[in-house]
Amino acid sequence: MPLNIPNLLTWGRILLIPLFVGVFYAPHDWLKPPEQNLAATLIFIVAAVTDWLDGYLARTLQQTSAFGAFLDPVADKLMVAAALIILVQLDRTDTIVAFIIIGREITISALREWMAKIGAARSVAVSFLGKVKTASQMVAIPMLLYHDPLPFFSPQWVGTWLIYLAALLTLWSMVYYLRMAWPHMAEKT
Repeated sequence: MPLNIPNLLTWGRILLIPLFVGVFYAPHDWLKPPEQNLAATLIFIVAAVTDWLDGYLARTLQQTSAFGAFLDPVADKLMVAAALIILVQLDRTDTIVAFIIIGREITISALREWMAKIGAARSVAVSFLGKVKTASQMVAIPMLLYHDPLPFFSPQWVGTWLIYLAALLTLWSMVYYLRMAWPHMAEKT
């Protein structure tokens, strides 16, 4: 495991997950619900920024590694899954939305692993559609975490629409990836 700045940022993102979840389990005399919402939102945003930053630094500093390429998406999926589970528990999003997003991530991760084993990983490389899905979800989740109304703006309302859009794009991108992989799957089965 190469110890470099991008990998350290990825490990830091993984270490933020228990802190992120723990915010909602802190006693209310430590953190009141609006403070919990703000703290969790800020932690999630820091994690999202470090996700972008570790990729940028890995390319800029030429510190890409197979381990980093493995760990980075794992860290992302763990943080998003933790956030979605918390949002379901807080009744800020539907269980089906969380199931669709988490289920797709597991399915596509397994598909990518299998495609890599048969030498066809490029067939399921990240698409523009996948990037739009990720952007929608990474904007929706902080809004749903923050939850509290602002003057002339409802983060909960906007976040709800964006998370439904992310769920729709999640299904669409999963179908896209499965269609790209289908010829290889039919050939190898």
